[in-house]
Amino acid sequence: MTVENTGFLLDRLGQDCAPLQFLRELTQNAIEAIQALPDPKGEITWDVEWNRFEDDGVFKLSITDNGSGMTGPEMVRYINQLSASIHVQGHDGNFGVGAKIAAATRNHAGLIYLSWKDGVGAMIHLWRDPQTAEYGLRQFEWPDGSFQHWLPIAEDLKPDTIDGHGTVVILLGHDEEADTMSAPDGAASPSRWVARYLNTRYFQFPDGIAAKAREGWQYPRTNKDTNVLRTVTGQAPYLDRHSQAKGSVRLTDATAHWWILKQEDALSQNSGFLASNGHSAALYQNELYEMATARSGTARLQNFGVIFGHDRVVIYVEPELGAAQSLVPNTARTLLLMDGEPLPWADWAQEFRTHLPAEIAALMEEVASGARSADHRASIRDRLRTIRELFRLSRYKPAESGAYRVDPTALIIGSPEDPATPPRDRRPNGGGRHRPTRTGGRPGDIYALYASQDGVPAERVIGDSDPEVDWISVSDGTRVVGELEDRAARYLYEQNRLQINADFRVFTDFIARWLKAYPDVPGARDVIEDAVHEWFEQTLIETVVGTKALLGSKEWDVRDLETSLSEEALTAAVMPRYHIDVAVKRALGSKLGSLKEKAS
Repeated sequence: MTVENTGFLLDRLGQDCAPLQFLRELTQNAIEAIQALPDPKGEITWDVEWNRFEDDGVFKLSITDNGSGMTGPEMVRYINQLSASIHVQGHDGNFGVGAKIAAATRNHAGLIYLSWKDGVGAMIHLWRDPQTAEYGLRQFEWPDGSFQHWLPIAEDLKPDTIDGHGTVVILLGHDEEADTMSAPDGAASPSRWVARYLNTRYFQFPDGIAAKAREGWQYPRTNKDTNVLRTVTGQAPYLDRHSQAKGSVRLTDATAHWWILKQEDALSQNSGFLASNGHSAALYQNELYEMATARSGTARLQNFGVIFGHDRVVIYVEPELGAAQSLVPNTARTLLLMDGEPLPWADWAQEFRTHLPAEIAALMEEVASGARSADHRASIRDRLRTIRELFRLSRYKPAESGAYRVDPTALIIGSPEDPATPPRDRRPNGGGRHRPTRTGGRPGDIYALYASQDGVPAERVIGDSDPEVDWISVSDGTRVVGELEDRAARYLYEQNRLQINADFRVFTDFIARWLKAYPDVPGARDVIEDAVHEWFEQTLIETVVGTKALLGSKEWDVRDLETSLSEEALTAAVMPRYHIDVAVKRALGSKLGSLKEKAS
């Protein structure tokens, strides 16, 4: 079998790679080159290619290792063939395609390889031909007039870290004038982006291998305070050094490793060269996959049961190699696959919640103790009791002693395999996409029925319980800056828990409005804040309970529920003001006196 139009194939595969994936691929090649030595110890350095900078003043990123090195013919063989590798290949190891896909497709002007083996140096130039759009090695003219794909190189090109063996790879970008030391758009910590990526990609580096990355390259090289080579360690040394507690939880097919960061270290952000506050990832062969930070990280940690203090908790789940017939990265190494399927994050989260470590539970108790103490549950429950019937949307199940009669033809008892169940029409699922949805219900599912005078006996199904509610705020430590920012609330489905952002400007504006109405009343702020919170809390509880009542019918599944109770949807739910304002006015009138009385 051969491959036609390899240029298109490489460009297409390159689109599947994360923008900074080339850093991992070239670093891993360097690690494996060092491990191939009889004494597997060495150094990897990401730096400016200073020789080129001194010649033309353009910053070019390079990586240097003092591993086994390659001869000219070896480079031609291994670099110019798509799935060839000097290292051992395997589905769970080196694919022989990573650097060629992730790096070459982002450096059309080329990658320059300088390599020494047994004290002899050679060079090749992998590039994308602008005329043919094909990738390959440039040819060099030799002194005898012949053309080869490699050249011998002078000794003065060899870096100080390389003695008799090692390799340098120089990234030229898309053109000769490209500054490849500058961080690509969207890269985290642009001033130290290489160190940041490698630290958050690797759990730890193998013993005997040291890695460094340049930062502050724009400053004079004589300025040792700013233009420095920073040591890259991976996340493990940082987590072990800066945690107040750590441990592991055995799951059915994996182990969840967890750390609780010291409060001062979680807040420091560590200058951006590490993931220094709460996050989660999958751990495989000392590398981190599918890392979730910021908003997605908070959501995943809360799914694992870390409701409060999630900015200080780190969880890495390490799948067991024997838990599946195969456990491998995808070709672009952006995801881990178990038997060809995505990792079972939801299952892991549920099991971790069940076996939540006592130290994490204690942290949550500590943080939650600062939460706002007003409890509105009783008064809200009393008010909703009179209209509770409205939250039960004609959902019944058959029962011999049932007080209701239902029309048997309206029963939705089918399953996807039931030919008697009519198929559900496809319908939009956002962004113009369409998806097939479940037809009918599972055997034993709740029935969505219309009441009938004649039919089989049935009883009414009681709806879900009201959610637990937390008011969270930066001021009391229950919310961190950036979490739920300018959003009203979030709903945690698995925990049936509603977290409301006390700092949301709709709520604070409401409080400010009524403070102006009672400027001279002692203690007015606490009373006003409590009344405003209570009525907005009721609105959000009604939104959750009412929306969940739709679940179970053939037109509503869990994905629809997640959309309807997203942070943005819950924010929209508190935007109507009139009726809440009337309710707050009435509540304040009974506690602080009516505004008419104060005017008189």
